[in-house]
Amino acid sequence: MPNLFIFVLKRIAASIPVLLLVTLISFIVSHAIVPNPVKAWVGFRSNPQIIEEYTLRYHLNDPLWEQYFYYVYDLATGNWGISPTTGRPVLQEIATYFPATLQLVISSVILSFVVGVPLGAIAAIKKGKTDYSIRMFYLIGISSPPFLVALILQLILSYYFNLLPSIGEISPTISPPKTITGMIVLDSLLTRDWPAFWSSIHHLILPTISLTILIFGLFGRLMRSSMLEVLGKDYIRAARAKGLSKAYVNIRHAMRTALIPPVTVLAVAVGQLLGGVVVIEYVFGIPGMGTYTVEAITTSNFPDIIGVTTIFALGVILSNLVADMSMQF
Repeated sequence: MPNLFIFVLKRIAASIPVLLLVTLISFIVSHAIVPNPVKAWVGFRSNPQIIEEYTLRYHLNDPLWEQYFYYVYDLATGNWGISPTTGRPVLQEIATYFPATLQLVISSVILSFVVGVPLGAIAAIKKGKTDYSIRMFYLIGISSPPFLVALILQLILSYYFNLLPSIGEISPTISPPKTITGMIVLDSLLTRDWPAFWSSIHHLILPTISLTILIFGLFGRLMRSSMLEVLGKDYIRAARAKGLSKAYVNIRHAMRTALIPPVTVLAVAVGQLLGGVVVIEYVFGIPGMGTYTVEAITTSNFPDIIGVTTIFALGVILSNLVADMSMQF
């Protein structure tokens, strides 16, 4: 246990330079795109007093290195600024949008694992055409652009066959459940609001499938390579020599051991999905971090952009930390 604590401290210490580098890049890029962000926020014909107020608030008259110092200091102390478009604190904005993203990421990781692991095991057991077909299937999924996958699914399953809704988190004719976690599916389940629950599940299917197609191949490839390695072990051959059925040996002995690598990368998959969720949420009109990011970029809203960048960076760092910790057990 002390060794694990030391390991976590070392990983956290190693993550600080990474986070600082991310903040530095976002800071430089934001200032390179629009030299005077205040005028982009409030408009070039706005009252000069308002422009001066924003300029002083964000230290935009100071040298760049001082601006960066104030920027990092504010992030570390929880003062992430005020959104110029809504007038609310950036952290409050993020707390509003983040649950929808977390809900989508969790559902996509679960479905990716449930689909990818069995396919990887089948590919390892059934060598030949089956193995080749499965590998081609998840290679196509990994290579597909997120927006294209989402639009194709919308076109086929929503517009042509009218099987699933194409936009939003819940039907406009159904009242959302009482907010507890911010995740509609979980909140409706906790409050036993079954109409809201089934409607939110219905709306979650298409975006979840879109993200799953992009990531399930990771679990499939890991499971296949791990399964092939385990099937060559002596204890597997000994189990078969005892007369146990092939299916029993594959499921009871081989798959249980081969599951270790896919399970350890579950957290890493969460970090990867944070990148793809931006496009998916915007296509399906989900009010999550993706939609929030697009709106912030189109309005040159730097406090929001920097807040989003920091949250995504923290998400990736934390997911990798959890994955590294899981490998220590």
